[in-house]
Amino acid sequence: MTGLVIFDNDGVLVDSERLANTILAELLTEAGLPYTLDEAVRDFMGGSMVSMRRQAEARLGRPLPADLEDRYHQRLFDGFANLRAIEGVADVLDHLDATGTPYCLASSGTHRRIHIALTTVGFRDRFEGRIFSSEDVAHGKPAPDLFLHAAGTLGFAPDDCVVVEDSPLGVAAANAAGMTVFGYAAMTDPAKLAGADAVFHQMTALPALIEAA
Repeated sequence: MTGLVIFDNDGVLVDSERLANTILAELLTEAGLPYTLDEAVRDFMGGSMVSMRRQAEARLGRPLPADLEDRYHQRLFDGFANLRAIEGVADVLDHLDATGTPYCLASSGTHRRIHIALTTVGFRDRFEGRIFSSEDVAHGKPAPDLFLHAAGTLGFAPDDCVVVEDSPLGVAAANAAGMTVFGYAAMTDPAKLAGADAVFHQMTALPALIEAA
């Protein structure tokens, strides 16, 4: 593998998915649309807040509170004080650095969310200048736009890219972009990542998958 490795952020680099989806479920329930953690993971994990609002309002039949995103991010960033990196992912990044394999980050989160998360876990310098957000494109995951934007900006063809994702939306976006994709099944039912080229459960397995791609 001599091409580009594209990492999702939440749930792949930083262990934030449970916290984020718990907060989202609470806020939607407060707004009159009852949601559990598992339902929020099922419906929204891997997507942008823009797509979340569109889907939730369609189900609710009326607009969500205008400040829902602000309250979501405030609660989330407060919780980020205890944020940790996904176990084993630092070793994966060390391996890529040692082998000279280029990598970047492409997330549905906002730039602010990404930067706070990376700073908290000590990964900010590793990705500086190679951070891409759904804010940068017209259509977020599952559209291919974000991954194509990241690859194009860094000078790589889609078929020279490997994407590491933990959500069905992310896997669909990578497939639509024509990229190899590996699904990380930590919080996600492996069956929901069936569209990936391979599904793995421990970060220790990732370097070998990347090398073989």
